[in-house]
Amino acid sequence: MDKRRKAPDLSHERKLRQEIYDAMAAGRMSVGQAVAAMRRISRLTQPEFAKHRGLSVQSLRLIESDKTNPTIDTLGKIASIFGLQVGFVPKTGSSISWQQLENDLSEPTKQSPLSASIEHRE
Repeated sequence: MDKRRKAPDLSHERKLRQEIYDAMAAGRMSVGQAVAAMRRISRLTQPEFAKHRGLSVQSLRLIESDKTNPTIDTLGKIASIFGLQVGFVPKTGSSISWQQLENDLSEPTKQSPLSASIEHRE
């Protein structure tokens, strides 16, 4: 990892990770969006992440851009490092991007649409 990057804000990363998990569970992120978001949380480049997970960079790029359907084995390689497992979730709602999640968490006065929907369900 590039030493010039600033130290991670662990609290922010935990919140962002939880938002991503919630979005995935609610079916609001595509596989590619989820993989890209998890990689960014890890603060790794595509080549670094691909090497770490035993994938080719080309495969990772195709997955992140939703241009291919990864195998269960490939998804397992990616998900395992985040304490996730591959499974089925109900398809509901509209999709949400990494940038939307990041922006929502960057604005402390604005409630995340994911948080609002979670509070509404409880």
